[in-house]
Amino acid sequence: MATASLIPSSWLPPLSTPFKGTVKTLVAKPCLKVQRARPLVFVVNKAASAPVAAPIVGVRFRLDNLGPQPGSRKRAKRKGRGISAGQGASCGFGMRGQKSRSGPGVRKGFEGGQMPLYRRIPKLRGIAGGMHAGLPKYVHVNLRDIEDAKFKEGEEVSLESLKAKGVINPSGRERRLPLKILGEGELSKKLTLKARAFSTAAKEKLESAGCSLTLLPGRKKWVKPSVAKNLARAEEYFAKKRAAAATEAASA
Repeated sequence: MATASLIPSSWLPPLSTPFKGTVKTLVAKPCLKVQRARPLVFVVNKAASAPVAAPIVGVRFRLDNLGPQPGSRKRAKRKGRGISAGQGASCGFGMRGQKSRSGPGVRKGFEGGQMPLYRRIPKLRGIAGGMHAGLPKYVHVNLRDIEDAKFKEGEEVSLESLKAKGVINPSGRERRLPLKILGEGELSKKLTLKARAFSTAAKEKLESAGCSLTLLPGRKKWVKPSVAKNLARAEEYFAKKRAAAATEAASA
């Protein structure tokens, strides 16, 4: 903050006429104020040779006083400005070669035209290699798991009942998958099983044990209307042929 000071009477210019009044009646009154500006203080950073203004403490940030912190901004390398600049002549790109030319250079993994490494190494098939064909399509349950769940005689075995008994606990993507019964183990009770698919061994064991099997329909695959029309015509044609073959066999 600037300070105000009074100019002493000795600094004033002499009057043209001699003073004829009484000195005791004179009262000093401030007639002129001089504002003295506070000098700007500079702090020299040892890392950078340019002087940096000292940060102002207790001042609110505004668009006119924003700036980087001292030492946070470094001067860019001046390439191609002579040998003494440190990056003259070839500017750090070498004398010759593909990477010394102007342009975007080469893509990642490019090996000059030869078979690159990411194509030479062996690939894993299935889910380990990231292929969609290797992802599971069913939630699998074996016969021994159903036997250990202690279902009662004639009770229904389905995806919901297996979840309720804690036999399966699908999570993530498996929550939307249907149930498939596999044939590992034996089943000693007559149960009613409902699943989307049964393995061949499981189907034989369950039928021999006298269980009731219900094959649940799957989600119908969407096809074009024209393709659906052709499929319906083909199904009708083969149905007529099967009926004709059945009548011929019955008459013979």
